[in-house]
Amino acid sequence: MDIYYVFYKKIDSLYEKLHDKLPAVGKTASFLTGTSVLTANSAMVGLPIWTLGAAKVLTGAKAADDALIAITKYWINSNNAVIDHALPHKDWRINLPDDLSEDKQYLLVSNHQSWVDTSIVQYISQDTLPLTRFFTKFNLIYIPVIGQAFYFLDFPMMKRFSAKAMAKNPELKKQNLLEAKRACRQLKDKPFALLNYLEGTRFTKEKHDQQKSPYQHLLKPRAGGLSLAINALGTELDSILDVTIVYPDGAPDYDDLWKGNIRRLGVDVTRLKIPDELFAAIMDGGYDRDETTKKMMFDWLEDIWQQKDARMTKMLSEFE
Repeated sequence: MDIYYVFYKKIDSLYEKLHDKLPAVGKTASFLTGTSVLTANSAMVGLPIWTLGAAKVLTGAKAADDALIAITKYWINSNNAVIDHALPHKDWRINLPDDLSEDKQYLLVSNHQSWVDTSIVQYISQDTLPLTRFFTKFNLIYIPVIGQAFYFLDFPMMKRFSAKAMAKNPELKKQNLLEAKRACRQLKDKPFALLNYLEGTRFTKEKHDQQKSPYQHLLKPRAGGLSLAINALGTELDSILDVTIVYPDGAPDYDDLWKGNIRRLGVDVTRLKIPDELFAAIMDGGYDRDETTKKMMFDWLEDIWQQKDARMTKMLSEFE
C-alpha cells in the first residue's frame, strides 16, 4: 500500500475525530493548519516570486514566466491539500465537463457570494484547468507577496473610480481599459483561465433589493469586462465556461473555509456558446461604440443569468 495514502488517511482520521468529539478544538486545529500553511507558503515563495517577476518584467523571458506559474500552482495545490485533508465531513458536489484541459484557454464567468468563491474555483481547477487569473482591485498590489504575484502573473488589476469621478475625468475609465487590455495581451499564446465575476460585487440581500434585481439568487450581470476580454482574447479562446456556486447553509466568511464550517457546497460548470453574430460584433469593437451590439450582449447575458438562477434553485433543492 502506498505510504503517502496511509499517511493521509491517518491525517484525515485525526481531523475527523477532533471535529466529532471536540468540535471547538477541531475547528481551531483546522484553522491553525490552514493559516499556517498559507503563511509558510507566502514566506517561502515570496523571494522567488519577486526575483522571477522582476526577471519577467525586465527581460520578458518565457522561462521566468513558466517558473512563476509553477511556483503559484504549488502554492495553490498546498492550500488545496489542506482542504482535502484538514476539513472533514464535506458534502461538496462538483460537476465539471469531462474534457477540460490544463493546456487550453478559457474565460470563466461566475456568480459571486463570498471571498471563498475564488478559493473554490482554484480548488476545482487543480489538474483540470490552467492557472486561474481574475479581475481584481489594484489596491491589492500592496499586500505583501500576494499583491505582487497578481501583477507578475498578469492578473487584470482595476482601479475603482466613482461614476462622478469618471464623468469629470473620462481618462480614468480609459486607464482601466488599457490595464485590462495589457493583461489580456500577456495571456496570449499560453494556457489560461480568466475568471470574471459578472455581478461586479458580492451578492447580498441589500444590494439585491437596491438593484431591484429580477433574479432570485443573483445581482444583475455587467457586460463590460467580459466584452473586453472577448475582444482581446476571442480568437485564442477554446471555451467560455459558466461556473455556478451555491452554499446551502448561507454565504460563508473566509475564515469559515479554514475552520471546516463549509460542510455543504455545490459547484456546476457548463460551457457557454456565444452567438456568432455577437462574437463578430465584439471582435470588431462594436461593444464600445454600437448600441445594437450592447443590446445583443445584454440579451445574451440575461438568458444565461435566467438559466443560472434556475440552476441555483435546483442545486439548492438537491441538498434538502
